Amino acid sequence: MKKALSIGTMVGLMLIAVAPSAFAAETGNQLVMASGLWVFVAIALGCGIGIGIAAHGTGIGMGNAINGALQGTARNPEAGGKIMTTMIIGLALIESLCIYALVICFILVFKIPDLTKLFEAILKALGA
Repeated sequence: MKKALSIGTMVGLMLIAVAPSAFAAETGNQLVMASGLWVFVAIALGCGIGIGIAAHGTGIGMGNAINGALQGTARNPEAGGKIMTTMIIGLALIESLCIYALVICFILVFKIPDLTKLFEAILKALGA
């Protein structure tokens, strides 16, 4: 587990270190950086990481809620109906947190403009 985590961290850091060369185009003797592109890269990365963390957290919360409901029903079977109703309401509230994170990510992702012209110019300058 530690090995996979360290390898994943190293790969992520290498991708971040190599990213500036992907967004740069050499024209003559100058290295022209795509201004403002880092904001959109940060939005895209933040949305992906944010929704992953939200889904992970809600999954853990739902697991704990179901665990508690099953243990309560096992101890007192007559209260199973009330426990089930309360659990379903709690699960809906937990799931709403993940949906809020998804909506925020959609709002941020749709702020990213169409960058196809920029990428075409970069590829053209690189000779690809």
